[in-house]
Amino acid sequence: MSKFSYTARGPHGQVTGMQEAASAGAVAAELQAKGWVPLIIKPEGAAPAAAQGLSAPVAMPAWMAPKVLPIDIMLFSRQLHTLYKAGVPLLRALNGLQDTAQNPSLKHVIREVRRNLEGGVELSASMAMHPKVFDSFYISMVRVGEASGKLDEVFARLASHMEFEMFMRQQVKSATRYPSFVIMAMAGAMVVINVMVVPSFAGVFKSLGADLPVPTKILMATSDLTLNHGGTLMMGLAAAVFMWRQWVGTPSGRLMWDRWMLRVPLVGPILLKASLARFTRAFALSLRSGVPMERAILGVAQTTGNAYITRCIEDMRDRLMRGETLTSSAVSTGVFTPMVLQMIAVGEETGMVDELLDEVGELYNEDVQYALKTLSQQIEPILIVFMGALVLVLALGVFLPMWNMGHVAIKH
Repeated sequence: MSKFSYTARGPHGQVTGMQEAASAGAVAAELQAKGWVPLIIKPEGAAPAAAQGLSAPVAMPAWMAPKVLPIDIMLFSRQLHTLYKAGVPLLRALNGLQDTAQNPSLKHVIREVRRNLEGGVELSASMAMHPKVFDSFYISMVRVGEASGKLDEVFARLASHMEFEMFMRQQVKSATRYPSFVIMAMAGAMVVINVMVVPSFAGVFKSLGADLPVPTKILMATSDLTLNHGGTLMMGLAAAVFMWRQWVGTPSGRLMWDRWMLRVPLVGPILLKASLARFTRAFALSLRSGVPMERAILGVAQTTGNAYITRCIEDMRDRLMRGETLTSSAVSTGVFTPMVLQMIAVGEETGMVDELLDEVGELYNEDVQYALKTLSQQIEPILIVFMGALVLVLALGVFLPMWNMGHVAIKH
């Protein structure tokens, strides 16, 4: 027996410790049994990369290493399913995928996974050494495939799941492209008006010597602020964005922000339905693959994309561990819609939770697609009203003083 030091990711963050075991693979198996994802395992006093074939990812400068994108992992899963189903041995399949990989970072990850497999480490433990590439849900599904001997089916389901996730992201980008372009155009127009248009009229307005209309005062004040303190405003905006990113990067900040986003009109309901679609499909996939319910919930909690809903799902697991039913645990969270709760209750009674949740995921997927297609149409009236108000203030601010000048000239 040898002593190994380990670093793993648990439900509440990273944990480190020491463990006696016959090999690094045995340590990884014990960590996985606790629901942890092993990150680094090494013999006591050895370098991180020498843990009996369990090698840590090689650090590369961020500007040199391209990111492994979701589409890379989706294609990797699809290709691995095809090769594995065709009877190609796993090591040979990984060697072929390593040679054909276009992304250098993915090529490096596949090489490290293959070396760990040659050292006697399981595939799931080897992939867990790269948490930035393979998330906990992916590792959990691979672990199920190893235990059930159905790795080819698991990789096919993972590829379909990731394809669905990519489709959802593309739909969101497509729906927000037009409103984002309009908002940027309006912001640019405001800057041009304040910097070039208003200053040309300011001297004439001040020479009138009379009280200016309120819209004109607003325009002149914003123009003076932009011209005299533009640099300070830009620095303040950059500082605010930086502080917001730092705050959202903290667990408490992300939790509060995601909870607030669910309450935003128009956007909140779509985010909720999209998160529930991800959860129900991933949960159904895990249950269908043979993952125990408590472990399945823990594995799919991160797939929602919303920290608040993730926290609620993790609370569900705690209630399940205390003996509560899945339905009562879901009701206690307060985030699931009545349709989801009804389908879960029926699924528990009939033993078809996975099939019914998969149907719920499909329904929500269609609902989200329709909502995203009509989102721009719902935002258009708001943008038109805002643009109309902007044009009205500009017109009144410029033409009211000229109108007053005309009246004065006529009287004299």
